[in-house]
Amino acid sequence: MTQTIRIAILDDYQGVALHMADWAPLAGRAEIVDFRDHLSDLDAVAARLAPFDVVCAMRERTPFTRALFERLPRLKLIASTGARNAAIDLDAARDHGVTVAHTGYTSHGAIELTWALLLAAVRAIPAEVASVRAGGWQVAIGGDLWGRTLGLVGLGRIGVAMARIAQAFEMKVIAWSPNLTAERCAAAGARFVTKEQLFAQADIVSVHLVLSDSTRGIVGAADLERMKPSAWFINTSRGPLTDEDALVELLRAKRIAGAALDTFALEPLPADHPFRTLDNVVATPHVGFVTRQTYETFFGDTVKNIVAWLDARR
Repeated sequence: MTQTIRIAILDDYQGVALHMADWAPLAGRAEIVDFRDHLSDLDAVAARLAPFDVVCAMRERTPFTRALFERLPRLKLIASTGARNAAIDLDAARDHGVTVAHTGYTSHGAIELTWALLLAAVRAIPAEVASVRAGGWQVAIGGDLWGRTLGLVGLGRIGVAMARIAQAFEMKVIAWSPNLTAERCAAAGARFVTKEQLFAQADIVSVHLVLSDSTRGIVGAADLERMKPSAWFINTSRGPLTDEDALVELLRAKRIAGAALDTFALEPLPADHPFRTLDNVVATPHVGFVTRQTYETFFGDTVKNIVAWLDARR
């Protein structure tokens, strides 16, 4: 008797995966189970996924390590959202005979959210909204973008878009990354500076690098200490790019104006984490890519990837 293919959708926080695409092509071919909660414990994840042949993994929410693959002998396909997923050990997947498929992706959501957070932080929008809701009125003095300096740590696809938008606000743009050149900066309308100069000169520092062994912790305590007391730190890329403990200490001491963050070293953010309560932090729960258009691409391509895998098994 042929075993029924079972598919697990992981970390569907909003419970929308089954509504963001047409899953009808899988009707009668597989059983789908949608999980809205997040599990961090290896034993719990392994126990949950043991009965499944296919896992739909939202990019970088649940790590797929070698230790996890060793405990999932039934697993044959990871249908991951996004063009890459740093949380999947691809060598371990190959060694255990697990195919990893990816989907299309667009960075517009992350770029737009970065500016939403940046503006919310600089203009003290969360405090003003809270005041109005509580029956009050003006409580803060917002900052300006015009004439200020945006420092971009990373000038890839997202960094270039950030520079272009900054110019519309008539901001000055400086940039640095390990392999950046003055020529690439000039082409993007930015000025190439050293890492030390960027953190010392920028009114707003925004990080836009891919997380890797070479970039993990690339923004260290010494870099953060160079920032102006009036400067803001923005990170919508990956939490581990930054020394989070050093950032918390800096924010607690009010040695910079504040931070706007969408990514964290540990996600979901622990309930008692300082970023949840510090009054100079604007934090969102890693929603840079969480838009309707992106999810429609993610789950539409996921269905196609699973159907193609099933067809190849015939």
